[in-house]
Amino acid sequence: MQSEPASLPPDGIIPLSVPFIAGNEWAYVKNCLDTTWVSSLGIYVNRFERMVADIVGTKHGVAVVNGTAALQIALLLAGVEPDDEVVVSTLTFIAPVNAIRYVGAWPVLMDADPIYWQMDAAKTVDFLERGCSWRDGALRNRTSGRRVRAVLPVHVLGHPVDMDPITEAASRFGLSVIEDATESLGARYKERPVGQLGDAACLSFNGNKLFTTGGGGMIVTDHNDWATRAAYLTAQAKDDPVEYEHGEIGYNLRLTNVLAAIGCAQIEQSKEFLAAKRRIAQRYNEALSDIPGITPMAEAAWASSAWWMYTVLVDAVIYGSDSRSLLRQMSESGVQCRPLWQPMHRSKAHVGAQAYRIEIADQLHARALSLPCSVGLSEEDQGRVITLLREYAKAR
Repeated sequence: MQSEPASLPPDGIIPLSVPFIAGNEWAYVKNCLDTTWVSSLGIYVNRFERMVADIVGTKHGVAVVNGTAALQIALLLAGVEPDDEVVVSTLTFIAPVNAIRYVGAWPVLMDADPIYWQMDAAKTVDFLERGCSWRDGALRNRTSGRRVRAVLPVHVLGHPVDMDPITEAASRFGLSVIEDATESLGARYKERPVGQLGDAACLSFNGNKLFTTGGGGMIVTDHNDWATRAAYLTAQAKDDPVEYEHGEIGYNLRLTNVLAAIGCAQIEQSKEFLAAKRRIAQRYNEALSDIPGITPMAEAAWASSAWWMYTVLVDAVIYGSDSRSLLRQMSESGVQCRPLWQPMHRSKAHVGAQAYRIEIADQLHARALSLPCSVGLSEEDQGRVITLLREYAKAR
């Protein structure tokens, strides 16, 4: 694997997270162009689905245009209907919460845990056991009276959610579990790959993800009927491809062959990419652990993180500046960083959504800062990031 990405950012800027193109991407895309198989049919789509399903350890993969589309379709596969409710992380990118609203359902927003920053499993179980009751043949939210139909844990930043308590409770109450693994392909939970822990999982291959197709997503599952229906719905629900007969309303969401070709080349390098991410994280952990006011990202003993977006917490009092001031300082020095997403219970787009015992997510949002961690990040550039963090601490 080459030591630098194929294209470098201008003006010496150290980017937050950019694609690493170092394998067969060019050759596979050229093959698509040479054969004119560039749309939603072709050998690379099927190959990409198989390769990703093999990494996750599921029977099926259904490639779609992006991770949000995967989430929307997965909710339909789970039988989520208008006015149902889905329990979902509040500390997440907005996509899974939007997807819940796309199908006419409502989110119940769950807090993050303080150590690993994932959906709080204990609070999730508490909501299902104490915040809900079994009535009219379904689990219903005591506050809203709506049927709770599914749980959608989001594995953020590459680290897994503590899934066993959630899946056990969901099984007791007859709920589907859909993993949002869009940031965590390659992570493991208790020796099991993330993505095979629920009824289905959704993946993303956006440009800043560990493995990219430029834009793309996938649903992975062991359920034969779910996979068949996902392929059907995402190809316009076509019953007769000759006469163009359609049995129901479908969606035009299949991934194109040319993008899948890029994905195949990326997945071929999965071991090297994951090793690079772990190497970058280990160096950050070692170098930042003695800087007062900086808390490096943690990894649970039961987890193997994919380390997608390396993130630290900044204590303004101890470090001398808060996360947003540090963000500006780093930017002025040519280093791209970013805060975490606004928690969904603070989003104007989801005003009125029930938030359950939110105590931690706001603190994490205020203090978190993600650092450059591209697969192709050089030791020199990572050293520069570390040096700046030390210098800004001394400058207070």
